[in-house]
Amino acid sequence: MSNTLTQSSIKSLPLLHQGKVRDIYDIDANTMLLIATDRLSAFDVILPTPIQDKGAILTEIANFWFKKLGHVVPNHLTGIDPKSVVSDPAEKVQLGKRALVVKKLKPLPIEAIVRGYLVGSGWKEYKVSGTVCGIALPTGLQEASKLPEPIFTPSSKADVGDHDENISLEKCAQLLGRDLAAKVAEVSLRLYKEAAEYALTRGIIIADTKFEFGLDAAGELYLIDEVLTPDSSRFWPADQYVVGKNPPSFDKQFVRDWLEASGWDKSPPAPELPQDVAIKTGEKYREAYTKLTGLDLVV
Repeated sequence: MSNTLTQSSIKSLPLLHQGKVRDIYDIDANTMLLIATDRLSAFDVILPTPIQDKGAILTEIANFWFKKLGHVVPNHLTGIDPKSVVSDPAEKVQLGKRALVVKKLKPLPIEAIVRGYLVGSGWKEYKVSGTVCGIALPTGLQEASKLPEPIFTPSSKADVGDHDENISLEKCAQLLGRDLAAKVAEVSLRLYKEAAEYALTRGIIIADTKFEFGLDAAGELYLIDEVLTPDSSRFWPADQYVVGKNPPSFDKQFVRDWLEASGWDKSPPAPELPQDVAIKTGEKYREAYTKLTGLDLVV
């Protein structure tokens, strides 16, 4: 596809880390340049097919939520123009709306997952044991049932190519300390509840999502990375929601479904996506942005 960025090349700054989607460059002792590429990962494997404008869409959706939820917890945004930290015109072109200058923080070693509906791996576990991540749920729930209350189900952070693994609340407390673990759970649930309530007014159900957090030198908690995007969340169209089946979604579930049907064993390398699947996926990302914000994204 034309006009996609699968890997950034900012030679004027040291590359700190390359994640599944984001490339992170070192600016100084306090700040980093974060670039959301058009890479797509599914089942913790980076796919060879990029998605048009995905990085810009993810960044703009995250910025929307950072602003909307800033009263709940501070975030890593600095407000510094990314183009001010690079001088080469060829490097500036790569930034567009996909780049942010963010605070350097110490990331917590967990992903803070909140589930509001019974779906995915949670549904598979519930069918066997009546639990999700070891948390007992009422009997008689169906696939896509709304849970009585959202639940906090943390997971470990995997390296690129490895799979994240669900961990118990006790393990989370061991990793973070009891006070911090309790705060992360409380903040995560509050973020999810406020976002889900708003999204529903825009015709979107947020079935589940993951948050990432970091600490500053004083130990203050910050929301980092991305937030409530189609990559980190499961978005469903509210007008097509039916209890008992997995609704069509605005997120990469569209890609997951195609991969599941393809017979791929979920080990690298992943197969190329057909062009129509890649295009439809890009359309879903853009539709999610427009529905949530009421705006058309100009990249």
